Amino acid sequence: MCNNDPDRIARGAGESLKRQGRFITLEGSEGVGKSTNLARVVAWLEARGLEVVQTREPGGTPRAEAIRRLLLDPGGEEPLDTDAELLLVFAARAQHLARVIRPALARGAWVVCDRFTDATFAYQGAGRGIDPARIAELERFVQCGLAPDLTLLLDMPVEAARERLAERGAAPDRFEREGGEFFTAVRRAYLARAAADPERIAVVDASRPLAAVGTQIETILSRRVSP
Repeated sequence: MCNNDPDRIARGAGESLKRQGRFITLEGSEGVGKSTNLARVVAWLEARGLEVVQTREPGGTPRAEAIRRLLLDPGGEEPLDTDAELLLVFAARAQHLARVIRPALARGAWVVCDRFTDATFAYQGAGRGIDPARIAELERFVQCGLAPDLTLLLDMPVEAARERLAERGAAPDRFEREGGEFFTAVRRAYLARAAADPERIAVVDASRPLAAVGTQIETILSRRVSP
């Protein structure tokens, strides 16, 4: 799993930013506006002449998307065990890294991903109650040290996010059906990770109007990863 040096692939010492590639992730609970703001990040980077690969987790490849459908499907008579859920998340991630993320970074593209391993610590760790040490062990095995250069954490109060989600009118998936206690734990975990790693994770107030959120995101991009 670790044949490729992640520092060489993701950062390419001595090369220009346009040639080395960067890895940006967007995180946050359901209803915070990740999809809308991910598109804004992609457009901002492309306007600067960069090749941008837009992707998501779980998913990003045909096989990983099949795992995503299994993870999100609320139906079926057989409940999904929490350990099985965690392993499926990392199985999808391993495929995603091998087929999309690492190759893109290696050729100098910038990868913008809707969720990554921070979500696993928040959802499967805090939400499901899995020991973070077990998640960290899988993280080391699958990612071999590869981590985002920048993570934008879209944050807002749980109830406000759930109201936004309800306004969409779509049938909820397995995770969206969880209650407020689950998402409160998820939010706390996200904020704790941001507090522990402020150089990588920038917290964005997603409760503000969309234009204000976009301005804040573009300011962060200009300060932290501007080519």
